Amino acid sequence: MKKNVLIITFALVSISLQAQFGKALKKGNVDAGKKLVKSATLSDEDMAQLSLESVQWMDESNPIAKAGDPYADRLSKLVAGFENEDGLTLNYKVYLVSDINAFATPDGSVRVMAGLMDLMTDDEILSVIGHEIGHVKLGHSKERYKTAYKISAAKDLAEANTNSGKVLADEEIGGFVENVLNAQFSQTNESESDKFGFNFLVKHNLNYHAMEGAFQKLASLSDNGGKGSLTSSHPGSAKRSERAKAWAEKQDAKQ
Repeated sequence: MKKNVLIITFALVSISLQAQFGKALKKGNVDAGKKLVKSATLSDEDMAQLSLESVQWMDESNPIAKAGDPYADRLSKLVAGFENEDGLTLNYKVYLVSDINAFATPDGSVRVMAGLMDLMTDDEILSVIGHEIGHVKLGHSKERYKTAYKISAAKDLAEANTNSGKVLADEEIGGFVENVLNAQFSQTNESESDKFGFNFLVKHNLNYHAMEGAFQKLASLSDNGGKGSLTSSHPGSAKRSERAKAWAEKQDAKQ
């Protein structure tokens, strides 16, 4: 099984945007500057389109499990009936890569890595999917994309001033995706999405104790130095497991 090609070590060069706008702007600078201004006012429609283009690039860059593949068939059965969540139309695919990871994007695309499916039970996978959907529904993913778009526009300005005149376009989508993947959710975002994911399980009459188990497994991987996975982007798994356990016990008391 391949390693996920999307987990990339990436360094950014910081530039002063105020200083760049203070210079006489060439056409390349103007185009990039427009992108930077637009990044602050991206509509939900713009965000969904940018998200869709990013997912299409990622789908082309990773091996996808087709119908009939055990991973694809397993996920298809798991998410049957979960094609829409609170107005968000969802689509699912499995990347045949060894990373223990999953993500959801503002257009409703949910991608699960085969490595995660190897590690977790069906219920635990659903708890992770609920968590990732939470990032979208709570607006966290939109902010992440806006930040990545702004960084890309800033990069355009730097390149425009070296006479390349390059602007964010199809050939730059890979770099944009790197920016998205390297942006970390805040601890507050993670906590909010944990709660959303737990409520997702309760709402759909799923095993809400599964979230505790999922975080326990991530905590074990973290203790063993697991990298390139949810253990690196979702810190504090042991404490989150304890919190999920408390939520489950409280929910049990309501039954």
